[in-house]
Amino acid sequence: MHGPAVHAGPDGRPLELWPQRAAYDPSLKLLLVADAHFGKGHTFRRHGLAVPLASESAMVQRLDELLAATGAAELVFLGDLLHGPWSQEPQALQALADWRSRHPALEVHLVRGNHDHHAGDPPAALGIEVHAGPLRRGPWALVHEPQWVAGAYALAGHLHPGVRLHERGGLSLRLPCFRMTPGFGVLPAFGAFTGLHIEPTIGDDRVYVVVEDEGVVVPLQT
Repeated sequence: MHGPAVHAGPDGRPLELWPQRAAYDPSLKLLLVADAHFGKGHTFRRHGLAVPLASESAMVQRLDELLAATGAAELVFLGDLLHGPWSQEPQALQALADWRSRHPALEVHLVRGNHDHHAGDPPAALGIEVHAGPLRRGPWALVHEPQWVAGAYALAGHLHPGVRLHERGGLSLRLPCFRMTPGFGVLPAFGAFTGLHIEPTIGDDRVYVVVEDEGVVVPLQT
């Protein structure tokens, strides 16, 4: 596994941006993941779409890789942990429940997102503490929807940020990214089948492009 890019946060505090589409504050041993949408593949299958069962298993494998690489003591999901009501069915939760059983000592929190309001809170057996947000950790305000928070730098999800890179011959490539603005940062969606929201880079925004196939996060030169 390749190492992360490092973004200088408030007062120069390093925030590691990992190619598995997660952020990590080493001083707090805090791992951040946005928009996992567990159960989305199950929802598609309930509608007759042949989505592979491996999508949820691949997500928990990435979580295992991140925990092993960082040594995180705390994990916070920045909203949309579950995709919808069908995500509460045992088949949809199995991969997440198996993952949690492998990490019983890990402190896990969820800041509710818009999908969580429809899906309902995760089962108590998963041991995930749920918050309305903002959840404060050091200089960070952990939220779901990007926003300015007085006295803190907000870290959010919700937008599924991405960039479009233009190639010769009129071709283009769409990739997920971390988008760090002067007042808040937006993490890429962790889950599969989430799509990308493409926005131009403006002002002092810093954009870090995730090239997951290569296992790297690369600052976008503007």
